[in-house]
Amino acid sequence: MPVHPGVEQAADRLLNAARTRTPCVPVRDVLPDGSAETAYAVQNILTANSLAAGRRIVGRKVGLTSPAVQQQLGVDQPDFGVLYADMEVPDGGVADSSLLLQPKVEAEIAFVLSADLDSQDIDDAAVRAATEYVVPALEIVDSRIAGWDITFADTVADNASSAMYVLGSAHSSLDGLDLTAVRMTLLDGEGETVSSGTGAACLGDPVSAVLWLARTCRDLGSPLRAGEVVLSGALGPMVPAAPDGVYSATLSALGTVSVAFSGPGTTVETERRSASVTS
Repeated sequence: MPVHPGVEQAADRLLNAARTRTPCVPVRDVLPDGSAETAYAVQNILTANSLAAGRRIVGRKVGLTSPAVQQQLGVDQPDFGVLYADMEVPDGGVADSSLLLQPKVEAEIAFVLSADLDSQDIDDAAVRAATEYVVPALEIVDSRIAGWDITFADTVADNASSAMYVLGSAHSSLDGLDLTAVRMTLLDGEGETVSSGTGAACLGDPVSAVLWLARTCRDLGSPLRAGEVVLSGALGPMVPAAPDGVYSATLSALGTVSVAFSGPGTTVETERRSASVTS
C-alpha cells in the first residue's frame, strides 16, 4: 500500500529535527488528516529508521493518560510510543542535555513484564499476572516540534514526544498493591515540590493504562512481550527540565528515583572528563 506523500514529508521533518537538534514546525499541516492511523504511520517510519540504524526496542510508553490533557488536545484516548535501549538513564545518573531540545520531566510507574500480553482476552488480572514488578520512574519527554505546539497527530507522529527514561532501583510486586493510592511528589534540586499527584491520575489506574496499551498493541500485530518495560503515564503535571537541573520523585509504597541534567553546552562525556581531571 503506497504511503501518502504527506506522511513521508512529516517523517522527514521530524527526522531532520532530531538529527540537527533544531525544533521544527508542526507536521499536521502536511498530513492528509489528523487521524490516529495517519499519525502512527509517521511514527512507524521513524521506528523503521531507528531499527535500521541499530537501535533496539525495549518497551513502550503510554501518553495522554490525563483527562485534562486529552480534553486540551481534543482526543478521547491515550497514545503510545516506542522505548529504545539507548533512551535509558541510570537511576541517579545524568541525562545528556546536548541530546535534548526542549525537555520536560514527569513521574510515573513503570511495569516490567515477565510474560507476553498477546491473548484475545486480556484484562486487568492478565496485566497483573504478566507484571514481574513495578518501579518508580521518571520520563524525560521532549518534542521535536517548536514550542510544544502539538495536536494529537503531532505528538503521536513524534513517537509520543518521548526522549529518555529513568527506572528506580526498588522493585515492588503488584500483589495486593493498589496503584491508584500511590502518592507522587516530584522535587527539584532545591527541594521544592514542582509536581504532585496520585496513581488515580493515570487513566484512573496505571493498570488500566497498561491494559489499554496491551490491547492496542495486540490489535496492531505488535503485542507487548516478556522483558519489556512499559511507562504507564504521568501521575502529575510535567515540568520543564532546566539545564543542570536535578529532579527526584518519591512514590509512596514504591520508592524514589532521580536524575540530573548536564549543564548547557556540555555533554555527559564532557562532565565525566572534567570530573576525572579535578579528582
